[in-house]
Amino acid sequence: MNPRENIEVTKLIETLPEPIQEITNNLRELVFKSSPEIIEEVKWSKPSYAQNGLVCYLAAAKKHVNLGFYRGSDLSDKEGVLQGTGKQMRHIQVKKLEDIKPDLFISMIQEAIELNQ
Repeated sequence: MNPRENIEVTKLIETLPEPIQEITNNLRELVFKSSPEIIEEVKWSKPSYAQNGLVCYLAAAKKHVNLGFYRGSDLSDKEGVLQGTGKQMRHIQVKKLEDIKPDLFISMIQEAIELNQ
């Protein structure tokens, strides 16, 4: 176990069905890779990540996991992967492991962290 993992988040992920659990764990690792200072906690019943303010979250559904960004409308989104029409929040919907783009997702998480500086 990664020493930065929050036990509450680990327990929450363990309750998810297997394919969704695997996607969530992969996204979780990308969040940790994006910054050595990011903090994991449960907020609004989902894994949430903060560094100088809220950065992103993981929201599991029956057939996908959203990698959500609290200030997603402020991200550059050069590849057009963000979904959502809210005032601030946006997300990337991940339906299978192959949908995960590590380099892109890490760079977007890092950009979201920079917004809080």
